[in-house]
Amino acid sequence: MKPRHFLTLDSLTHDELLSIISRALELKEQFKNKSYEPTLANKVLGMIFEKSSTRTRVSFEAGMAQLGGHAIYLAPTGTQIGRGEPIQDTARVLSRMVDCVMLRTFEHERIETFAEYSDVPVINGLSDSFHPCQLLADMLTYMELRGSIEGKKVVWLGDGNNMCHSYMNAARIFDFQLSIACPEGFDPDAEILASTKGHVVIEREPETAAKSADLVVTDVWASMGQEDEQAQRIEKFAKYQVNTDLMECANDDALFMHCLPAHRGEEVSEAILEGPQSVVWEEAGNRLHSQKALLEFLLL
Repeated sequence: MKPRHFLTLDSLTHDELLSIISRALELKEQFKNKSYEPTLANKVLGMIFEKSSTRTRVSFEAGMAQLGGHAIYLAPTGTQIGRGEPIQDTARVLSRMVDCVMLRTFEHERIETFAEYSDVPVINGLSDSFHPCQLLADMLTYMELRGSIEGKKVVWLGDGNNMCHSYMNAARIFDFQLSIACPEGFDPDAEILASTKGHVVIEREPETAAKSADLVVTDVWASMGQEDEQAQRIEKFAKYQVNTDLMECANDDALFMHCLPAHRGEEVSEAILEGPQSVVWEEAGNRLHSQKALLEFLLL
């Protein structure tokens, strides 16, 4: 039987995602009490990083340890992938040695190819097109603090990037309205936009997009691999900064999220990032609990 993978939010059903979030809340309580259950004893997670990471690596590695398993960190410079071994060959070999693989890579097609040839579950730790693990943490954070997100309004400000794409998928799956505020030329993928029609709209004016929002979300303006575009993007995105004036357009109890790392003074002001509406630190911490629940779902 083919294993279940987690390549995008669409890899799982609405009910399955909710069950993972529910389990994550239980695991978070265990974490607070330091009463871990070794549900993944003797299980091994292989972690392949073709992009740098802080939160993804630490949350998966710590999570496996807390669940009684083990995680192996594989960097491109220390593996045969970095020397040109085809991704499908690595998948066939590695999946005969570990119980699950987390891959953080560039082109989304690489992770799809890896999953096609893998005998064990594959998790997308980030690709250029999607970041579903972050959305698990974001949905967990919102539901923990505000309850169901169904019917709420979320605004995304900035680039139509991998995080934006995953928020578009989430809007359709969890039935909320997503308003994307981005400059022309930086729209999200047209195919993903078509598939989320009815839940997603694009606005050019950030204040219009943020009006009556329950959740305000942004990301860096230049993602990994786009550093040479930094100066150009700062100019293009200047009016899309999340600041006090922008947050005043949202509902009074609106939350602010950012997947981090943040560039203070660019996509978000210091006042908002460190302000009372910001839940970015809780959101970051929830990566641990949501991914532990995901690992249990895929491996038990």
